[in-house]
Amino acid sequence: MRSDAVKQGLERAGHRSLLRAAGVAEADLAKPFIGIANSYTDLVPGHAHLHGFAALVKEAVREAGGVPFEFNTIAVDDGIAMGHDGMRFSLPSRELIADAVETMAQAHCLDALVCVSNCDKITPGMLMAAVRLDLPTLFVTGGPMLKGTRPDGGPADLITVFEGVGAVQSGLMTEEELRRLEASACPTCGSCSGMFTANSMNCLLEAVGMALPGNGTIPATDPRRLDLARAAGRRILDLLATGPTPRQLVTQASLDNAFALDMAMGGSTNTILHTLAVAFEAGLDYPLARINAISARTPCICKVSPSVSDVHIQDVDAAGGVPAILKELSRREGLLDLACPTAAGGTLGDLAAAAPDPDGTVIRRLEDAFSPDGGLAVLFGNLAPGGAVVKSAGVDPGCHVFEGYARVFEGQDAALAALGRREVRPGDVVFIRYEGPRGGPGMPEMLSPTSMIKGQGLGRAVALVTDGRFSGGTAGLCIGHVSPEAAQGGPIGLVRDGDPVRIDIPARRLDLLIPDGEWAAREAAWTPPAPPRRNGWLGRYLRMVTSADRGAVLDPERR
Repeated sequence: MRSDAVKQGLERAGHRSLLRAAGVAEADLAKPFIGIANSYTDLVPGHAHLHGFAALVKEAVREAGGVPFEFNTIAVDDGIAMGHDGMRFSLPSRELIADAVETMAQAHCLDALVCVSNCDKITPGMLMAAVRLDLPTLFVTGGPMLKGTRPDGGPADLITVFEGVGAVQSGLMTEEELRRLEASACPTCGSCSGMFTANSMNCLLEAVGMALPGNGTIPATDPRRLDLARAAGRRILDLLATGPTPRQLVTQASLDNAFALDMAMGGSTNTILHTLAVAFEAGLDYPLARINAISARTPCICKVSPSVSDVHIQDVDAAGGVPAILKELSRREGLLDLACPTAAGGTLGDLAAAAPDPDGTVIRRLEDAFSPDGGLAVLFGNLAPGGAVVKSAGVDPGCHVFEGYARVFEGQDAALAALGRREVRPGDVVFIRYEGPRGGPGMPEMLSPTSMIKGQGLGRAVALVTDGRFSGGTAGLCIGHVSPEAAQGGPIGLVRDGDPVRIDIPARRLDLLIPDGEWAAREAAWTPPAPPRRNGWLGRYLRMVTSADRGAVLDPERR
C-alpha cells in the first residue's frame, strides 16, 4: 500500500508514534489509509451539514476495512461573495482547493480519497486534485437544497431574490415583498436549488464516472443522501482494490459524455471553465470547438431554473435524475460513449440501462426536446477570437439573433451604478470588461448586473457581454468568458460606446460591426493598462493565471 511509506519498517517508528497519538490503533497499521477531503464550513449553506455527513462516510470506510482520516478544505459561498470585492477570491479558490487536497494526500501518503464537496469551486477544485494525483477517488456531495416559495406561493430560489432587487428598483416589487421573499427562498441546507454551477458540476460527476448515481440530484435533506454517503465509504475500498483510477475515468470520451449531459440539461456556463481545467490536469487537449460539436448533436431535453422558473433539482430527481437523462440520450446513437467505465462499477451504458424512463415533462423525450441542439453554446467572432460562452437554454428564442449598440463599462461597479440609476435602455449591449481572470483579477461572476437587468424588465431587450463570468443562475442574453480578455489585449478592450454589435447564437458568432480600418487604428492606439495593484494571493494569481479558454488554470511554467 502507498501508506506503507509512513507506517512500515524500523525507520518509521517515529511516524507510527505520531499516528498512535492521532488515535491509530495497532491493527490499523495493516489497513489502507483513506483520506476524507471534507469542505465543511458554517459559512456556506451547501456545506453547513457536511460535518455530520462526512462522519457517515468515515464510519462506512472503517466498517469496510479502511482507516479514515478527515481533513478540510476552504469553501467560498458565491452568493455571499457576490457583488463586492470578495467575489474576486471565488475562482482563485479553486486552485487553492486543488493544491490543498494534493498536499494532504502526498504529505501523508494516503491510499485513496473520498471527496465530500458540494458548491461551486469546491467540486471542480477537488476533481482537479483527484486527476492530478490519480489515486482511487470517489465523490459524494452534500446535495441541493429544496426550492423555496414566493409570497404568492409560487416556487422561488436564490436567483429570485437577486432579481427582486431589480424589481424593487423598477417599482415592480415593494421592499417588504422582497424581505418576505428573502426569508423563504432558501429554506434548507444544500447547494442552491436550481441548475446553477454547483448542481451542474455535481450532475456531471455522474456522467464522467466519478460519483454514484443520485449524486447530482438527491436533495440534501433526503434520507437517501445519507445512504449515498455510506455507499461511497464502502465503495472506495473496492476502487482501491480493483480501480479504476481518476485518469482511467476522466478521458476525452467521458468528458464528451459529461458535456452531452450538460447540453441536454442546460447546465451552468461555468461547467465549461471548470471542465477545461480538469482536462488540463488530465493532460487532455480539449478545444472549445469540440464543445460546439457536441452541442450541435445533443438536444436539450431538461430545462431547470433559471431557464424555467418552476422546475428545480428536486423535480429532476423525482423524474429519475441524471440516469434518466442519460438513458434517454442513449437512445440516439452517437450522443454518448456507453463503454466508458464508472466508479460505481460497470459502464455508463449499464447505468443508463438500469435507469427509469423519463417522465416526458421535466425530462422530455428526444422527439419532444426543448431544442434540437444543446443548452450551451460557444461563440466566436472578431470580438471573441478565443471564444465566449452563453447559456442558450436560458435565452428567449426571439433573442437568439440580437443587434444593438455598445454601452461600455470599465468594470462591474460602474455597470451596477448605471443600472441603479436606470440608465441602461432597450437595445443596449452592455460591455463589462477588465473583469477576466487577470484583469479582475479573479474573473468575478456578474449575477448582480444580470439579475438587475432581468428584474428591471429588460431581460429580452438588453444583452450583456463580459470577459468575466456569470453565476450558474444567470439567464438571458448574457455572454461571458470572452477570450482573450481585455487585460491581455483582447478585442473586447477596443469596443467604444455606440459601436454596433451583432450576436448570432445559431451561427455561433459575436461580432463588432465596424470597418477594418477602424479596427486597425484602435489596435494601434491601444496600450495595456497597469495591472491591478494586488498583494497576497490575488497578486500571485493574476501573474500566473491563463485565459478563460484554457480553463483559467495557472500557467504550468509559472505556478
